[in-house]
Formats: sequence, C-alpha cells, structure tokens
Amino acid sequence: MVALTTPILIDADILIDYLRNKPEAVDYIDNLLNPLYLSAINVAELYSGVRDGSDRARLDRFVLAFTILPVDPTVAVTGGIIRRDYGKTHGTGLADALIAATAQLYSLRLASLNQKHFPMVKDLIVPY
Repeated sequence: MVALTTPILIDADILIDYLRNKPEAVDYIDNLLNPLYLSAINVAELYSGVRDGSDRARLDRFVLAFTILPVDPTVAVTGGIIRRDYGKTHGTGLADALIAATAQLYSLRLASLNQKHFPMVKDLIVPY
C-alpha cells in the first residue's frame, strides 16, 4: 500500500486509460489521495494523440489537475544516462528514461503499466 502522502508521478499509459474511461484506471486515479505529478514528457505524449475540439478541451482541463514537472538540465543528463544504461537491454526509450529521471530526482513514486521499460525504478507502482 502506498502511503497517502507519498507523491506519485503518473505515466501516460495510465492517463490514456483514464481518458478512455477504462474502469481500472478511473478507479485507481479517482481514489488516490496522494499529491499527483506529471512529467512534461507525459504531457507531450498525451497531446501527441489528442484530436482537436472537445477531446483537446477535455485534455486541457485534465492536465490542470496535476503538477507538471519540467525537463531541466539535471533531468536531461540523468535521463540520458538511464537511456544509455537501459536502452539496449530493456528497450527503455528516451521518453521513459526522462520520466524515470524525473521521478528519481523529485523523489516521487512512479506509477506505470510498463514494467519492462522501468527496471531502474525499484518501487514502481503497477496499479492494475
């Protein structure tokens, strides 16, 4: 069980499921009392698949519910090193490496459905 005060960085796969009204994702996110964060990378991933119009307006409102953390030089360096170390062996792409770096550097728990790409995250939350 995750302590109620443990801040959590939510990965885009869970957010996409939430926006598609997948019951497991809706239940998970709606019942969290923890402070919730997104990486700027997560935001880019979400917007890369959104349609203009009502879907875009819904996403605009949705991301406002989270604190969005930037990719600063420290995150960039750490993410690059994570990508170097795990890219070939685990298929960790640059986006996931930057998300992992953000979680690490901001002392956040990471929630994702993608265990394969986050072997460096020892306390990864896989909620469903």
